[in-house]
Amino acid sequence: MAQRREAREVVLQALYAFEIGKGEWKHIINTVIKPQFSKDTDTFKFAERLFLKVVNRQDILDEVIQAHIKNWRIDRLTTIDRLILRLAIAEFLFFEEIPIKVTINEAIEIAKKYSTKKSGNFVNGILDSALEQLRKDGRIEKKGRGLIETSLNS
Repeated sequence: MAQRREAREVVLQALYAFEIGKGEWKHIINTVIKPQFSKDTDTFKFAERLFLKVVNRQDILDEVIQAHIKNWRIDRLTTIDRLILRLAIAEFLFFEEIPIKVTINEAIEIAKKYSTKKSGNFVNGILDSALEQLRKDGRIEKKGRGLIETSLNS
C-alpha cells in the first residue's frame, strides 16, 4: 500500500524533527504530517496514530530494542536506525491490523533508503530477534484475515 509507505516515511521525518529539534508534538503533526496528507484523511490518521504511539511509548519501544542490541547502548545507534526500529516495534505491538511481514519489509526498505548501506540488514536482524521474544512473551496480537499465524491445532 503506497500510501502507508509514504506515511511511514513522513512519520520518520516527524520523529526526526521531534528527536533532534525537540519540538512540540502538536506543532510537528501540524507542520510535518498534516500538510502531506491534507486530501487523504485515512492516511493522515494512520500517520498521526503511528507518530503518537512512538512518541508516547518510547520507553517501552526502547526497552525492546535495547534487549536485542548486544554490547551496544541504544543511544549509540544512528538516529535514523533507532527511529525506524521504534516505528516497526510500535507496529508490532500496537497495530494489530498490520501483518508482521509487512512491517518488517517496510522497515528494511525505509532503512535502505534513509540510512546506511548496512542498515537494512541491521534493522532486519534486530526486528527478527525482537519479534521472537515478543511472541514468546505473548505481546504480539494480530487479528483479521491473513494475520493469524498459528496452526489450527494450537
